[in-house]
Amino acid sequence: MPITAEQIKKLAQACGFELAGIAPALPLDDFARFQDWRAGGRAGEMAYLTDRRGDLRSDPRNLLPNAQSIVCVGKLYNTDAPHTADIADPDRGWISRYAWGRDYHDLLRQSLELLVERIADMHGEPFEWKICVDTAPLLERSYARAAGLGWIGRNTCLINQEQGSWFFLGELLLSIPLAPDSPPPDRCGTCRRCIDACPTEALVPDGCNGWTLDSRRCVSYLTIEKRGALPDDLRREIGNHLFGCDICQDVCPWNRDAPLTSDQAFAPAEFAPHLDAVARLTEKEFRTRFRHSPLWRAKYAGFMRNVFNAISNMAGIEESSCSSAGKPSPS
Repeated sequence: MPITAEQIKKLAQACGFELAGIAPALPLDDFARFQDWRAGGRAGEMAYLTDRRGDLRSDPRNLLPNAQSIVCVGKLYNTDAPHTADIADPDRGWISRYAWGRDYHDLLRQSLELLVERIADMHGEPFEWKICVDTAPLLERSYARAAGLGWIGRNTCLINQEQGSWFFLGELLLSIPLAPDSPPPDRCGTCRRCIDACPTEALVPDGCNGWTLDSRRCVSYLTIEKRGALPDDLRREIGNHLFGCDICQDVCPWNRDAPLTSDQAFAPAEFAPHLDAVARLTEKEFRTRFRHSPLWRAKYAGFMRNVFNAISNMAGIEESSCSSAGKPSPS
């Protein structure tokens, strides 16, 4: 008997995924919104979103021609460690929570490969498959929403009612027909905490009574994807961020009681390094320390640019504090 959607979701949980759902391998209306987004220049310098690779996102069957179903999975990475606002030390920089442990790409791929093996054992018939972990041209948040994993919040992150938004996404395209799940309702309500907290005002109206991300202003984009000099008008707002930004997730009410991962691969090895220490890193030391970390994405030049920008910003804060402290009290 062919394998069912419920059996696959149980297998996914047994492979270590906290979330699993099924979406049909068909085009989504979200691709038109994606086209409008990139036509507006909001992809910045991310060529993989604006060239032919971006066009491939129109249909998952561009990746697997005989695909009928997409198994969408979520892997929790939340840890019991500080949030952005908890680090008030001007001598330290901030690294985004998702980059505190090992590189998630390899970890999720290994778990998805195990899931393929278990599906093959249970299905008993030949089938085609393709694994996608972040790097494939697929509208993964949109398909994850279609698969019932969560709704896309105003911070543009996928939010699950029980898990919050601290989870990685992965997909398994299958030639097996499976019963799809349904998307959950949007539960952001009238909340706009993420919009108001963004230091660079990167969350902007999308023209359709919603919100979207202007990557060109996003601290994560600026500290990870942006090559060359940082924009002069945003350098100060980047603050002490060295790699990525968590502010719009830190302030989200749905993350207030989000569960913690038990996976030690995501235990915090890096999150608030001393700026003076990382400023002395050589390229060889950077390679040794971060080769198997998401921080490798920024490259040595980009990371060191961020370090010295943070040092400059934090020095300005200290000087401002000292200046204020030295002023006489008004009589």
